This record gives sequence, C-alpha cells and structure tokens, in this order.
Amino acid sequence: MSESTITAKGQTTVPQPIRDAMHTQPGSRLTWNLMPDGTAIVRAKTKSVLELAGMLKAPPGKKVSVEDMNPWR
Repeated sequence: MSESTITAKGQTTVPQPIRDAMHTQPGSRLTWNLMPDGTAIVRAKTKSVLELAGMLKAPPGKKVSVEDMNPWR
C-alpha cells in the first residue's frame, strides 16, 4: 500500500510504484471516479478514443443494414 499527502492547493504526488504500475509519465492524465460508498477509483487515461478506431473487425457472415438495425422506423 502506498500513501501520499494532499497539499493546501489540493495537489498530491502519485507514489513511484503506482506510477510504474499504471505506466504513466509526465503529462499523463488521470480520471477520478467517486463511488457511492466514498471509494475513489483513479485510472490513467492512456488512450484516446481515436486510437481505438479500426480495432474491431466485423465477423464473417451476414451483413445487417442500418434499416434492419432500426426496426421502429
């Protein structure tokens, strides 16, 4: 378990073992999520959504048209 202190300006230093495990470097962005029970989840934002483009390939087989995907129209 690692520990850090929050300064009067609301800043803290992420401990080195945590930075290493999260593969962060100077300029890395962190996302903070507060759970209903008060737990904070911090994640390193390592990829842009644009970097994910083309990552998934359509499975071989039947193609579905946009009209078939929207049956209520």
